[in-house]
Amino acid sequence: MAHDPVRYEDRMSDGDALMWNIERDPLLRSTICVVWLMDRTPDRARLERKIERATRSLPRLRQRVMPNPLALAPPRWEVDAYFDLAAHLSWHKAPGDGSLRALFDFAQPMAMRHFDLARPLWELAVIEGLAGGRGALVLKLHHSISDGMGLVRMTEALVERSREAPAVEKAAPEAPEAREWSQLDLARDELAHEWRRQLGRLRRVSGGLFDAARHPLDSAAELRRSLDSLRRGLAPAGEALSPWLRGRSLSARFDGLRVPLAELRAAGKKADGTLNDAFVAAVCGGLRLYHESHDAPIEELRMTMPVNIREGDDADRAGNQFAPARFAVPIAIVNPVERMRAIGERVRRERAEPVLGFLEGVAGVLNRLPTSLSVSLFGSMLKGIDFVTSNVPGPRRDVFTAGAKMDEVYGFGPLSGAAINVTLFSYAGTCFVAINSDPAAVPDPERLRECLEAGFAEVVGVA
Repeated sequence: MAHDPVRYEDRMSDGDALMWNIERDPLLRSTICVVWLMDRTPDRARLERKIERATRSLPRLRQRVMPNPLALAPPRWEVDAYFDLAAHLSWHKAPGDGSLRALFDFAQPMAMRHFDLARPLWELAVIEGLAGGRGALVLKLHHSISDGMGLVRMTEALVERSREAPAVEKAAPEAPEAREWSQLDLARDELAHEWRRQLGRLRRVSGGLFDAARHPLDSAAELRRSLDSLRRGLAPAGEALSPWLRGRSLSARFDGLRVPLAELRAAGKKADGTLNDAFVAAVCGGLRLYHESHDAPIEELRMTMPVNIREGDDADRAGNQFAPARFAVPIAIVNPVERMRAIGERVRRERAEPVLGFLEGVAGVLNRLPTSLSVSLFGSMLKGIDFVTSNVPGPRRDVFTAGAKMDEVYGFGPLSGAAINVTLFSYAGTCFVAINSDPAAVPDPERLRECLEAGFAEVVGVA
């Protein structure tokens, strides 16, 4: 499917900058790790040429974060004058027995290691000689670069529609030039950026006041609704609702499931809902079974779900275009159809909350506080999250990279203070479900995986 070109801004948005700033607390790191299992090892020379071209056409792959001297504006993205592909691309022999489990074990510590902040925020490892002659790619990148939808757009530069090399390879564009900034230049640019931004906000506020003067009763009611939504959306969550998923650490455990896309979508339709309703209901059913296995039944758990806000002029802007909706979901409903309906209703209500439209502004306020205070305030909203769900649509047909076909793809979203992140990536008729869990909260990951598998079986069974 063709897309308009991605638009890259010179600065982070306030939301991206907040994700960057809160990593002063290592528990809140927001690293994405994608594992592609290929039917063979990609051709080395072709892949290296393709990645070199991608770094010249996708600005973020050669840009590092440039802090501001006055700390008034979000950080800049600047070309790394000393960019070295070898610092980001590495080749490895198959770990362990070459199984998918061994591949996940390889990816776990890679995902949790902190980035070299003097370089662009991504790494790609190529794994050779997996079981059955297969290969793999493991991509690690910082969430401030992109959300899941944006990542799919970015990685289009790495995939092809056939195994064969093109008869004529496109010439690589010129490498972007780096600019040397003095502290005075940075300060001037920062002040100019903030001046333009505040003028834009003043115009929007003036327009809002004009509308309020024309319709005072409607505006007053909307203001009350918005303030109530803001209060609920920003309320701290001191601890998880789960009596079991309480521990937190700096480690991660990766697991994966496969679910037929058509059957999961059909299950959602049985409940007059969507694929996402079926997905979240399956996760909730699995977590119900997991808690019951520990004699810790629970009525509700607190979930974060990214709501896509790509629309209008910002639809093609690089970076994150989502608002994190944070709310309690029912866990104890045994009937999968009733559970899908209840969750679908809850999700649609939360997606309509006015607070989601204010979060970028809230991020801007938090970024202007002392870092320790903003980390503490935002951390209080994240560390009481039980689990995160995310649903990312991928290519509908098989794709290839440097002669190797992508067989499976698992996109592991960050925990960012939660106990579990479950991300669904749909590709070529299959839903690949990536499970990222904190070992301090989930000491028995195999049991969690089995319970989630049973939760998906419950939901798919209704189709």
